[in-house]
Amino acid sequence: MGSLRLLVTDEIDPDGVELLRAETSFQVDEIPTPKPAELLEIIGQYDAFVGRSATRLPGEVLKRATKLRVIGRAGVGTDNIDIPTATQLGIAIINAPGGNTVAVAELFFGTLIGLVRHVPRAATSMREGKWDRSLLLGTELRGRTLGIVGLGRIGGEVALRARAFGMTLIGYDPYVTDERFDMLRVSRATSLDDLLRASDVVTVHTPLTPETRGMIGAAELKLLKPGSIVANLARGGIVDEAAVTEALVNGSLGGAILDVYTQEPLDPASSLRSLPNVVLTPHLGASTAEGQHNVAVDVCAAVRDALLNGELSRAINVVGGIDGRWEEIRPALVLARRMASIARAILADRGARAVDSIALRVGRDLSAAGNLLIASAAAGALDSIIDGVRLNLVNARTLAENRGIDLSVATTHSNDPDNAEQVTVRCGKNEVTVAGVAPPGSGPRLTRIDGFTVDVTPRRTLLVLTNADVPGVIGRVGTLLGDAHVNIAEYHQARLSQGGDALAAVSVDGEITEPVRQKLLSLPDIRSATVIDFSKLDAAGEEAWS
Repeated sequence: MGSLRLLVTDEIDPDGVELLRAETSFQVDEIPTPKPAELLEIIGQYDAFVGRSATRLPGEVLKRATKLRVIGRAGVGTDNIDIPTATQLGIAIINAPGGNTVAVAELFFGTLIGLVRHVPRAATSMREGKWDRSLLLGTELRGRTLGIVGLGRIGGEVALRARAFGMTLIGYDPYVTDERFDMLRVSRATSLDDLLRASDVVTVHTPLTPETRGMIGAAELKLLKPGSIVANLARGGIVDEAAVTEALVNGSLGGAILDVYTQEPLDPASSLRSLPNVVLTPHLGASTAEGQHNVAVDVCAAVRDALLNGELSRAINVVGGIDGRWEEIRPALVLARRMASIARAILADRGARAVDSIALRVGRDLSAAGNLLIASAAAGALDSIIDGVRLNLVNARTLAENRGIDLSVATTHSNDPDNAEQVTVRCGKNEVTVAGVAPPGSGPRLTRIDGFTVDVTPRRTLLVLTNADVPGVIGRVGTLLGDAHVNIAEYHQARLSQGGDALAAVSVDGEITEPVRQKLLSLPDIRSATVIDFSKLDAAGEEAWS
Protein backbone atom coordinates (compact mmCIF):
# COMPACT_ATOMS: atom_id res chain seq x y z
CA MET A 1 0.00 0.00 0.00
CA GLY A 2 2.92 2.38 0.72
CA SER A 3 2.89 5.28 3.14
CA LEU A 4 -0.36 7.19 3.68
CA ARG A 5 -0.28 10.79 4.89
CA LEU A 6 -2.86 12.00 7.40
CA LEU A 7 -3.52 15.60 8.43
CA VAL A 8 -4.81 16.08 11.99
CA THR A 9 -6.00 19.55 13.07
CA ASP A 10 -8.00 21.26 15.81
CA GLU A 11 -6.17 19.66 18.77
CA ILE A 12 -7.59 16.15 18.55
CA ASP A 13 -7.21 14.18 21.79
CA PRO A 14 -3.73 12.55 21.93
CA ASP A 15 -5.16 9.05 22.50
CA GLY A 16 -6.94 9.26 19.15
CA VAL A 17 -3.86 10.53 17.34
CA GLU A 18 -1.79 7.76 18.92
CA LEU A 19 -4.08 5.17 17.29
CA LEU A 20 -3.06 6.60 13.93
CA ARG A 21 0.62 6.96 14.74
CA ALA A 22 0.73 3.30 15.79
CA GLU A 23 0.24 2.26 12.15
CA THR A 24 3.63 1.99 10.47
CA SER A 25 2.14 2.78 7.06
CA PHE A 26 0.76 6.13 8.29
CA GLN A 27 2.59 9.46 8.37
CA VAL A 28 0.63 11.73 10.69
CA ASP A 29 1.06 15.51 10.59
CA GLU A 30 -0.53 17.51 13.42
CA ILE A 31 -1.18 21.16 12.62
CA PRO A 32 -3.14 23.62 14.79
CA THR A 33 -6.26 24.88 13.03
CA PRO A 34 -4.85 26.07 9.68
CA LYS A 35 -5.88 29.27 7.98
CA PRO A 36 -7.99 28.70 4.83
CA ALA A 37 -5.16 29.72 2.48
CA GLU A 38 -2.71 27.37 4.22
CA LEU A 39 -5.17 24.47 4.09
CA LEU A 40 -5.79 25.09 0.40
CA GLU A 41 -2.05 24.93 -0.21
CA ILE A 42 -1.32 21.68 1.67
CA ILE A 43 -4.48 19.54 1.43
CA GLY A 44 -3.42 17.91 -1.83
CA GLN A 45 -0.64 16.05 -0.01
CA TYR A 46 -2.94 14.02 2.23
CA ASP A 47 -4.85 10.74 2.01
CA ALA A 48 -6.98 11.45 5.08
CA PHE A 49 -8.04 14.37 7.26
CA VAL A 50 -9.13 14.34 10.91
CA GLY A 51 -10.40 17.47 12.62
CA ARG A 52 -13.20 19.15 14.50
CA SER A 53 -15.52 22.00 13.56
CA ALA A 54 -12.89 24.75 13.56
CA THR A 55 -11.37 23.68 10.24
CA ARG A 56 -13.75 24.19 7.34
CA LEU A 57 -13.61 22.01 4.22
CA PRO A 58 -15.50 23.86 1.47
CA GLY A 59 -15.70 22.65 -2.11
CA GLU A 60 -12.66 24.62 -3.28
CA VAL A 61 -10.50 22.85 -0.70
CA LEU A 62 -11.91 19.40 -1.48
CA LYS A 63 -11.28 19.85 -5.20
CA ARG A 64 -7.61 20.43 -4.39
CA ALA A 65 -7.55 17.26 -2.27
CA THR A 66 -6.80 14.91 -5.14
CA LYS A 67 -5.47 12.14 -2.85
CA LEU A 68 -8.02 12.52 -0.06
CA ARG A 69 -10.00 9.33 0.63
CA VAL A 70 -11.41 9.89 4.12
CA ILE A 71 -12.49 12.86 6.24
CA GLY A 72 -12.84 12.17 9.96
CA ARG A 73 -14.93 14.59 12.02
CA ALA A 74 -14.26 14.24 15.75
CA GLY A 75 -17.83 15.03 16.76
CA VAL A 76 -21.34 14.85 15.36
CA GLY A 77 -21.92 17.92 13.20
CA THR A 78 -20.58 18.00 9.66
CA ASP A 79 -21.82 21.41 8.49
CA ASN A 80 -18.19 22.56 8.17
CA ILE A 81 -17.80 20.07 5.29
CA ASP A 82 -19.17 20.41 1.76
CA ILE A 83 -20.78 16.97 1.77
CA PRO A 84 -22.17 17.00 -1.82
CA THR A 85 -18.75 17.85 -3.25
CA ALA A 86 -17.01 15.26 -1.08
CA THR A 87 -19.50 12.63 -2.20
CA GLN A 88 -19.09 13.54 -5.87
CA LEU A 89 -15.32 13.16 -5.46
CA GLY A 90 -15.62 9.79 -3.71
CA ILE A 91 -14.36 11.05 -0.34
CA ALA A 92 -15.87 9.20 2.63
CA ILE A 93 -16.99 11.32 5.59
CA ILE A 94 -16.90 9.68 9.01
CA ASN A 95 -18.12 11.30 12.21
CA ALA A 96 -18.37 10.19 15.83
CA PRO A 97 -22.04 10.45 16.78
CA GLY A 98 -21.81 8.41 19.96
CA GLY A 99 -18.79 9.80 21.76
CA ASN A 100 -20.26 13.01 23.15
CA THR A 101 -23.89 12.04 23.71
CA VAL A 102 -23.63 11.99 27.49
CA ALA A 103 -21.75 15.28 27.52
CA VAL A 104 -24.50 17.06 25.57
CA ALA A 105 -27.31 15.47 27.58
CA GLU A 106 -25.70 16.49 30.87
CA LEU A 107 -25.10 20.05 29.66
CA PHE A 108 -28.76 20.32 28.70
CA PHE A 109 -29.91 19.50 32.21
CA GLY A 110 -27.18 21.62 33.77
CA THR A 111 -28.28 24.68 31.81
CA LEU A 112 -31.99 23.91 32.19
CA ILE A 113 -31.72 23.70 35.97
CA GLY A 114 -29.54 26.81 35.90
CA LEU A 115 -32.27 28.65 34.00
CA VAL A 116 -35.31 27.57 36.03
CA ARG A 117 -33.45 28.07 39.36
CA HIS A 118 -31.71 31.31 38.24
CA VAL A 119 -28.27 29.89 39.04
CA PRO A 120 -26.25 32.26 36.77
CA ARG A 121 -28.03 35.33 38.19
CA ALA A 122 -27.63 34.06 41.74
CA ALA A 123 -23.92 33.43 41.30
CA THR A 124 -23.39 36.88 39.80
CA SER A 125 -25.32 38.63 42.57
CA MET A 126 -23.35 36.78 45.24
CA ARG A 127 -20.06 37.90 43.67
CA GLU A 128 -21.41 41.44 43.79
CA GLY A 129 -21.95 41.13 47.54
CA LYS A 130 -25.76 40.86 47.32
CA TRP A 131 -28.26 38.50 48.92
CA ASP A 132 -31.15 38.38 46.42
CA ARG A 133 -32.89 35.30 47.75
CA SER A 134 -36.37 36.79 47.55
CA LEU A 135 -35.90 37.81 43.92
CA LEU A 136 -34.76 34.38 42.71
CA LEU A 137 -37.80 32.18 43.21
CA GLY A 138 -37.43 29.25 40.83
CA THR A 139 -39.53 26.37 39.49
CA GLU A 140 -39.10 22.62 39.44
CA LEU A 141 -38.72 20.26 36.50
CA ARG A 142 -40.99 17.64 38.03
CA GLY A 143 -44.33 17.52 36.29
CA ARG A 144 -43.19 19.62 33.32
CA THR A 145 -43.64 18.26 29.77
CA LEU A 146 -40.37 18.00 27.86
CA GLY A 147 -40.65 17.98 24.07
CA ILE A 148 -37.66 16.33 22.37
CA VAL A 149 -37.20 17.04 18.66
CA GLY A 150 -34.94 14.30 17.35
CA LEU A 151 -34.87 11.01 19.23
CA GLY A 152 -31.48 9.75 18.12
CA ARG A 153 -28.54 9.08 20.41
CA ILE A 154 -28.51 12.41 22.23
CA GLY A 155 -32.27 12.76 22.28
CA GLY A 156 -32.46 9.28 23.76
CA GLU A 157 -29.96 10.13 26.51
CA VAL A 158 -31.95 13.26 27.34
CA ALA A 159 -35.13 11.19 27.58
CA LEU A 160 -33.54 8.68 29.96
CA ARG A 161 -32.38 11.44 32.31
CA ALA A 162 -35.63 13.42 32.11
CA ARG A 163 -37.52 10.52 33.62
CA ALA A 164 -35.33 10.75 36.74
CA PHE A 165 -36.59 14.34 37.15
CA GLY A 166 -40.20 13.23 36.92
CA MET A 167 -40.87 14.94 33.60
CA THR A 168 -43.51 13.91 31.07
CA LEU A 169 -41.95 13.15 27.69
CA ILE A 170 -43.17 13.77 24.17
CA GLY A 171 -41.04 13.43 21.05
CA TYR A 172 -41.09 14.20 17.34
CA ASP A 173 -38.87 12.30 14.91
CA PRO A 174 -40.31 10.99 11.63
CA TYR A 175 -37.20 8.86 11.02
CA VAL A 176 -37.34 6.83 14.24
CA THR A 177 -39.43 3.69 14.76
CA ASP A 178 -42.32 3.32 17.16
CA GLU A 179 -40.25 0.65 18.95
CA ARG A 180 -37.63 3.24 19.93
CA PHE A 181 -40.30 5.61 21.25
CA ASP A 182 -41.75 2.75 23.29
CA MET A 183 -38.34 1.68 24.61
CA LEU A 184 -37.59 5.22 25.78
CA ARG A 185 -41.16 5.65 27.12
CA VAL A 186 -41.70 8.77 25.05
CA SER A 187 -45.10 9.64 23.60
CA ARG A 188 -44.98 10.16 19.86
CA ALA A 189 -46.16 13.50 18.45
CA THR A 190 -47.60 13.22 14.96
CA SER A 191 -46.19 16.63 14.00
CA LEU A 192 -43.81 19.28 15.24
CA ASP A 193 -46.75 21.62 15.81
CA ASP A 194 -48.43 19.09 18.10
CA LEU A 195 -45.24 18.71 20.13
CA LEU A 196 -44.85 22.47 20.50
CA ARG A 197 -48.43 22.92 21.72
CA ALA A 198 -47.98 20.22 24.37
CA SER A 199 -44.55 21.14 25.75
CA ASP A 200 -43.32 23.28 28.61
CA VAL A 201 -39.71 22.82 27.53
CA VAL A 202 -38.56 22.08 23.96
CA THR A 203 -35.08 20.81 23.11
CA VAL A 204 -33.79 20.03 19.61
CA HIS A 205 -31.29 17.27 18.87
CA THR A 206 -31.15 16.98 15.08
CA PRO A 207 -28.44 17.59 12.48
CA LEU A 208 -28.47 20.83 10.53
CA THR A 209 -29.94 20.02 7.12
CA PRO A 210 -32.07 21.91 4.60
CA GLU A 211 -35.05 20.25 6.29
CA THR A 212 -34.13 21.38 9.82
CA ARG A 213 -32.67 24.83 9.09
CA GLY A 214 -35.03 27.36 10.67
CA MET A 215 -37.20 24.52 11.97
CA ILE A 216 -38.24 26.58 14.99
CA GLY A 217 -38.95 30.17 14.00
CA ALA A 218 -41.45 32.87 14.87
CA ALA A 219 -44.52 30.86 13.75
CA GLU A 220 -43.46 27.80 15.76
CA LEU A 221 -42.66 29.84 18.89
CA LYS A 222 -46.19 31.23 18.86
CA LEU A 223 -47.53 27.67 19.30
CA LEU A 224 -45.79 27.28 22.66
CA LYS A 225 -47.54 27.85 25.98
CA PRO A 226 -46.79 31.22 27.60
CA GLY A 227 -43.64 30.94 29.69
CA SER A 228 -42.23 27.93 27.83
CA ILE A 229 -38.50 27.33 27.37
CA VAL A 230 -36.63 26.53 24.14
CA ALA A 231 -33.17 24.92 24.07
CA ASN A 232 -30.77 24.44 21.18
CA LEU A 233 -27.63 22.45 21.91
CA ALA A 234 -27.55 20.84 18.45
CA ARG A 235 -26.45 23.12 15.59
CA GLY A 236 -26.78 26.84 15.04
CA GLY A 237 -29.53 27.71 12.57
CA ILE A 238 -32.07 25.10 13.63
CA VAL A 239 -33.67 27.61 16.01
CA ASP A 240 -34.13 31.13 14.65
CA GLU A 241 -32.18 33.31 17.09
CA ALA A 242 -33.87 36.56 16.03
CA ALA A 243 -37.30 35.04 16.60
CA VAL A 244 -36.19 33.73 20.00
CA THR A 245 -34.89 37.18 20.95
CA GLU A 246 -38.17 38.84 20.01
CA ALA A 247 -40.23 36.24 21.91
CA LEU A 248 -38.07 36.69 25.01
CA VAL A 249 -38.36 40.46 24.84
CA ASN A 250 -42.15 40.49 24.42
CA GLY A 251 -42.59 37.91 27.15
CA SER A 252 -44.29 35.17 25.14
CA LEU A 253 -41.29 32.91 25.73
CA GLY A 254 -40.26 32.20 29.28
CA GLY A 255 -36.63 31.41 28.64
CA ALA A 256 -34.06 30.06 26.22
CA ILE A 257 -30.91 27.96 26.37
CA LEU A 258 -28.46 28.34 23.50
CA ASP A 259 -25.13 26.59 23.13
CA VAL A 260 -24.86 26.94 19.32
CA TYR A 261 -25.36 29.88 17.00
CA THR A 262 -25.80 30.66 13.32
CA GLN A 263 -22.54 32.60 13.42
CA GLU A 264 -19.86 31.54 15.86
CA PRO A 265 -18.44 33.14 17.91
CA LEU A 266 -21.63 34.96 18.86
CA ASP A 267 -21.46 38.67 18.07
CA PRO A 268 -20.38 40.56 21.22
CA ALA A 269 -23.13 43.08 20.47
CA SER A 270 -25.86 40.42 20.21
CA SER A 271 -28.94 41.44 22.18
CA LEU A 272 -29.18 37.86 23.45
CA ARG A 273 -26.26 38.61 25.77
CA SER A 274 -28.24 41.23 27.72
CA LEU A 275 -31.44 39.25 28.31
CA PRO A 276 -31.93 37.94 31.86
CA ASN A 277 -34.06 34.91 30.93
CA VAL A 278 -31.54 33.21 28.69
CA VAL A 279 -28.55 30.95 29.40
CA LEU A 280 -25.81 31.22 26.79
CA THR A 281 -22.80 28.92 26.56
CA PRO A 282 -20.01 29.03 23.93
CA HIS A 283 -20.65 25.72 22.10
CA LEU A 284 -19.71 23.57 25.09
CA GLY A 285 -21.91 20.57 24.25
CA ALA A 286 -19.05 18.16 23.59
CA SER A 287 -16.51 19.99 25.72
CA THR A 288 -15.82 17.47 28.43
CA ALA A 289 -12.56 15.60 28.82
CA GLU A 290 -14.44 12.34 28.41
CA GLY A 291 -16.42 13.55 25.39
CA GLN A 292 -13.37 14.85 23.51
CA HIS A 293 -11.47 11.66 24.28
CA ASN A 294 -14.33 9.45 23.11
CA VAL A 295 -15.00 11.23 19.82
CA ALA A 296 -11.29 11.39 19.01
CA VAL A 297 -10.73 7.70 19.65
CA ASP A 298 -13.91 6.72 17.81
CA VAL A 299 -13.22 8.73 14.67
CA CYS A 300 -9.49 7.95 14.51
CA ALA A 301 -10.21 4.22 14.78
CA ALA A 302 -12.83 4.51 12.03
CA VAL A 303 -10.47 6.48 9.74
CA ARG A 304 -7.74 3.91 10.34
CA ASP A 305 -10.06 1.04 9.45
CA ALA A 306 -11.32 2.84 6.35
CA LEU A 307 -7.78 3.37 5.05
CA LEU A 308 -6.45 -0.08 5.90
CA ASN A 309 -9.49 -2.31 5.35
CA GLY A 310 -11.95 -0.25 3.35
CA GLU A 311 -14.36 -0.29 6.31
CA LEU A 312 -16.99 2.28 5.34
CA SER A 313 -19.94 1.29 7.49
CA ARG A 314 -19.41 4.45 9.57
CA ALA A 315 -19.32 6.81 6.57
CA ILE A 316 -22.32 9.14 6.62
CA ASN A 317 -22.27 9.58 2.82
CA VAL A 318 -22.40 5.84 2.11
CA VAL A 319 -25.87 4.29 2.11
CA GLY A 320 -25.43 1.33 4.42
CA GLY A 321 -27.85 -0.82 6.36
CA ILE A 322 -25.24 -3.32 7.53
CA ASP A 323 -24.85 -2.33 11.20
CA GLY A 324 -21.41 -3.73 11.98
CA ARG A 325 -21.55 -6.55 9.40
CA TRP A 326 -18.82 -5.10 7.17
CA GLU A 327 -16.55 -8.16 7.18
CA GLU A 328 -19.53 -10.41 6.56
CA ILE A 329 -20.73 -8.28 3.66
CA ARG A 330 -17.31 -7.68 2.08
CA PRO A 331 -17.40 -10.76 -0.25
CA ALA A 332 -20.83 -9.68 -1.49
CA LEU A 333 -19.54 -6.17 -2.24
CA VAL A 334 -16.63 -7.58 -4.23
CA LEU A 335 -18.95 -9.96 -6.09
CA ALA A 336 -21.46 -7.24 -7.02
CA ARG A 337 -18.78 -5.02 -8.49
CA ARG A 338 -17.09 -7.84 -10.39
CA MET A 339 -20.31 -9.25 -11.79
CA ALA A 340 -21.28 -5.83 -13.12
CA SER A 341 -17.79 -5.41 -14.62
CA ILE A 342 -18.16 -8.77 -16.37
CA ALA A 343 -21.59 -7.93 -17.76
CA ARG A 344 -20.44 -4.50 -18.96
CA ALA A 345 -17.35 -5.95 -20.66
CA ILE A 346 -19.37 -8.60 -22.49
CA LEU A 347 -21.81 -5.96 -23.68
CA ALA A 348 -18.95 -3.75 -24.88
CA ASP A 349 -17.53 -6.65 -26.92
CA ARG A 350 -20.94 -7.00 -28.50
CA GLY A 351 -20.82 -3.36 -29.57
CA ALA A 352 -23.14 -1.99 -26.89
CA ARG A 353 -22.04 1.35 -25.45
CA ALA A 354 -24.14 3.45 -23.06
CA VAL A 355 -25.47 1.66 -19.97
CA ASP A 356 -29.20 2.24 -19.47
CA SER A 357 -29.89 0.29 -16.31
CA ILE A 358 -28.38 -1.93 -13.63
CA ALA A 359 -30.72 -4.30 -11.82
CA LEU A 360 -29.57 -6.18 -8.73
CA ARG A 361 -31.29 -9.10 -7.06
CA VAL A 362 -30.03 -10.32 -3.68
CA GLY A 363 -30.75 -13.17 -1.28
CA ARG A 364 -32.44 -12.67 2.06
CA ASP A 365 -29.19 -12.44 4.02
CA LEU A 366 -28.10 -9.53 1.84
CA SER A 367 -31.40 -7.66 1.53
CA ALA A 368 -30.55 -5.10 4.25
CA ALA A 369 -27.37 -4.22 2.36
CA GLY A 370 -29.13 -3.84 -0.99
CA ASN A 371 -28.44 -0.12 -1.35
CA LEU A 372 -24.76 -0.64 -0.61
CA LEU A 373 -24.54 -3.55 -3.06
CA ILE A 374 -26.18 -1.65 -5.91
CA ALA A 375 -23.60 1.11 -5.37
CA SER A 376 -20.89 -1.53 -5.73
CA ALA A 377 -22.53 -2.87 -8.88
CA ALA A 378 -22.75 0.66 -10.28
CA ALA A 379 -19.03 1.08 -9.67
CA GLY A 380 -18.37 -2.13 -11.57
CA ALA A 381 -20.44 -1.07 -14.56
CA LEU A 382 -18.71 2.31 -14.66
CA ASP A 383 -15.15 0.99 -14.20
CA SER A 384 -14.35 1.02 -17.91
CA ILE A 385 -16.37 4.15 -18.68
CA ILE A 386 -15.16 6.80 -16.23
CA ASP A 387 -11.56 7.98 -16.33
CA GLY A 388 -9.73 10.39 -14.06
CA VAL A 389 -12.29 10.18 -11.23
CA ARG A 390 -12.06 8.06 -8.10
CA LEU A 391 -14.89 5.54 -8.27
CA ASN A 392 -16.10 3.80 -5.12
CA LEU A 393 -19.06 3.18 -2.84
CA VAL A 394 -19.19 6.84 -1.90
CA ASN A 395 -19.93 8.28 -5.33
CA ALA A 396 -20.88 5.38 -7.62
CA ARG A 397 -24.64 5.85 -7.26
CA THR A 398 -24.39 9.60 -7.82
CA LEU A 399 -22.18 9.19 -10.89
CA ALA A 400 -24.46 6.51 -12.34
CA GLU A 401 -27.64 8.49 -11.76
CA ASN A 402 -26.02 11.62 -13.23
CA ARG A 403 -25.52 9.59 -16.41
CA GLY A 404 -29.19 8.64 -16.48
CA ILE A 405 -28.55 5.03 -15.46
CA ASP A 406 -31.54 3.46 -13.70
CA LEU A 407 -30.58 1.52 -10.55
CA SER A 408 -32.88 -1.02 -8.91
CA VAL A 409 -32.66 -3.60 -6.13
CA ALA A 410 -34.96 -6.53 -5.39
CA THR A 411 -34.89 -9.75 -3.38
CA THR A 412 -34.29 -13.03 -5.21
CA HIS A 413 -36.70 -15.94 -5.27
CA SER A 414 -37.11 -17.87 -2.04
CA ASN A 415 -35.43 -20.98 -3.46
CA ASP A 416 -32.18 -19.10 -4.18
CA PRO A 417 -29.32 -19.22 -1.65
CA ASP A 418 -29.59 -16.56 1.06
CA ASN A 419 -26.24 -15.09 -0.02
CA ALA A 420 -27.00 -15.13 -3.75
CA GLU A 421 -26.63 -12.10 -6.00
CA GLN A 422 -27.62 -11.43 -9.60
CA VAL A 423 -26.72 -8.38 -11.69
CA THR A 424 -28.33 -7.49 -15.01
CA VAL A 425 -26.75 -4.70 -17.04
CA ARG A 426 -28.79 -3.37 -19.94
CA CYS A 427 -27.52 -1.33 -22.89
CA GLY A 428 -30.37 -0.51 -25.25
CA LYS A 429 -31.89 -3.80 -26.39
CA ASN A 430 -28.90 -5.80 -25.16
CA GLU A 431 -28.49 -7.13 -21.65
CA VAL A 432 -26.25 -9.54 -19.79
CA THR A 433 -27.03 -11.23 -16.49
CA VAL A 434 -24.33 -12.55 -14.17
CA ALA A 435 -25.12 -14.42 -10.94
CA GLY A 436 -23.03 -15.65 -8.04
CA VAL A 437 -22.84 -16.39 -4.34
CA ALA A 438 -20.85 -14.66 -1.62
CA PRO A 439 -20.63 -16.81 1.51
CA PRO A 440 -19.26 -14.89 4.54
CA GLY A 441 -15.62 -15.70 5.22
CA SER A 442 -14.85 -17.09 1.77
CA GLY A 443 -14.25 -15.79 -1.72
CA PRO A 444 -17.18 -14.97 -4.00
CA ARG A 445 -17.98 -17.35 -6.84
CA LEU A 446 -19.77 -16.94 -10.16
CA THR A 447 -22.61 -19.38 -10.77
CA ARG A 448 -24.15 -18.15 -14.02
CA ILE A 449 -23.39 -15.97 -17.02
CA ASP A 450 -26.60 -15.43 -18.96
CA GLY A 451 -28.05 -18.91 -19.50
CA PHE A 452 -24.80 -20.79 -18.81
CA THR A 453 -24.17 -22.39 -15.42
CA VAL A 454 -20.59 -21.89 -14.25
CA ASP A 455 -18.62 -22.33 -11.05
CA VAL A 456 -15.54 -20.14 -10.93
CA THR A 457 -13.88 -17.53 -8.70
CA PRO A 458 -13.35 -14.13 -10.40
CA ARG A 459 -9.66 -13.71 -9.60
CA ARG A 460 -7.23 -11.13 -11.00
CA THR A 461 -8.25 -11.76 -14.61
CA LEU A 462 -11.31 -13.50 -15.99
CA LEU A 463 -11.62 -14.68 -19.57
CA VAL A 464 -15.13 -15.34 -20.90
CA LEU A 465 -15.23 -17.30 -24.17
CA THR A 466 -18.16 -18.31 -26.31
CA ASN A 467 -17.61 -21.14 -28.76
CA ALA A 468 -19.16 -24.02 -30.60
CA ASP A 469 -19.50 -27.16 -28.49
CA VAL A 470 -17.05 -29.31 -30.44
CA PRO A 471 -14.02 -31.38 -29.41
CA GLY A 472 -10.60 -29.72 -29.11
CA VAL A 473 -11.57 -26.20 -28.10
CA ILE A 474 -10.43 -26.49 -24.48
CA GLY A 475 -7.09 -28.00 -25.49
CA ARG A 476 -6.36 -25.31 -28.06
CA VAL A 477 -7.25 -22.53 -25.60
CA GLY A 478 -5.10 -24.07 -22.88
CA THR A 479 -2.14 -24.44 -25.20
CA LEU A 480 -2.37 -20.88 -26.46
CA LEU A 481 -2.55 -19.45 -22.94
CA GLY A 482 0.32 -21.67 -21.83
CA ASP A 483 2.48 -20.47 -24.72
CA ALA A 484 1.67 -16.88 -23.62
CA HIS A 485 2.81 -17.78 -20.04
CA VAL A 486 -0.70 -17.24 -18.68
CA ASN A 487 -1.45 -19.64 -15.84
CA ILE A 488 -4.99 -21.05 -15.69
CA ALA A 489 -6.43 -21.17 -12.16
CA GLU A 490 -9.89 -22.48 -13.10
CA TYR A 491 -11.51 -23.43 -16.39
CA HIS A 492 -15.25 -24.05 -16.40
CA GLN A 493 -16.90 -25.04 -19.65
CA ALA A 494 -20.71 -24.91 -19.90
CA ARG A 495 -23.12 -25.66 -22.73
CA LEU A 496 -26.81 -25.38 -23.38
CA SER A 497 -27.02 -28.53 -25.49
CA GLN A 498 -24.65 -31.02 -27.07
CA GLY A 499 -23.11 -29.59 -30.21
CA GLY A 500 -24.71 -26.17 -29.66
CA ASP A 501 -23.50 -23.00 -28.01
CA ALA A 502 -20.94 -23.17 -25.21
CA LEU A 503 -19.38 -20.71 -22.80
CA ALA A 504 -16.13 -20.95 -20.87
CA ALA A 505 -15.31 -18.93 -17.74
CA VAL A 506 -11.54 -19.07 -17.31
CA SER A 507 -9.91 -17.55 -14.22
CA VAL A 508 -6.22 -16.84 -14.75
CA ASP A 509 -3.36 -15.46 -12.67
CA GLY A 510 -1.61 -13.34 -15.25
CA GLU A 511 -2.46 -10.68 -17.80
CA ILE A 512 -4.15 -11.47 -21.09
CA THR A 513 -2.93 -8.84 -23.52
CA GLU A 514 -4.82 -7.67 -26.58
CA PRO A 515 -2.51 -9.65 -28.94
CA VAL A 516 -3.25 -12.81 -26.94
CA ARG A 517 -6.98 -12.08 -27.10
CA GLN A 518 -6.78 -11.68 -30.86
CA LYS A 519 -5.01 -15.04 -31.11
CA LEU A 520 -7.83 -16.59 -29.10
CA LEU A 521 -10.37 -15.12 -31.50
CA SER A 522 -8.46 -16.67 -34.41
CA LEU A 523 -8.81 -20.18 -32.99
CA PRO A 524 -11.31 -22.48 -34.74
CA ASP A 525 -14.83 -22.38 -33.28
CA ILE A 526 -14.13 -19.44 -30.91
CA ARG A 527 -16.85 -16.82 -31.35
CA SER A 528 -15.97 -14.22 -28.73
CA ALA A 529 -13.30 -13.59 -26.12
CA THR A 530 -13.92 -11.05 -23.36
CA VAL A 531 -11.15 -10.20 -20.91
CA ILE A 532 -12.00 -8.58 -17.56
CA ASP A 533 -8.97 -7.32 -15.65
CA PHE A 534 -9.57 -6.85 -11.91
CA SER A 535 -5.91 -6.16 -11.07
CA LYS A 536 -6.35 -2.38 -10.92
CA LEU A 537 -8.92 -2.86 -8.17
CA ASP A 538 -6.64 -5.15 -6.20
CA ALA A 539 -3.62 -2.89 -6.61
CA ALA A 540 -5.51 0.16 -5.38
CA GLY A 541 -7.13 -1.66 -2.49
CA GLU A 542 -10.46 -1.05 -4.19
CA GLU A 543 -11.54 -4.61 -3.50
CA ALA A 544 -12.31 -3.43 0.01
CA TRP A 545 -13.97 -0.27 -1.31
CA SER A 546 -16.04 -2.04 -3.93
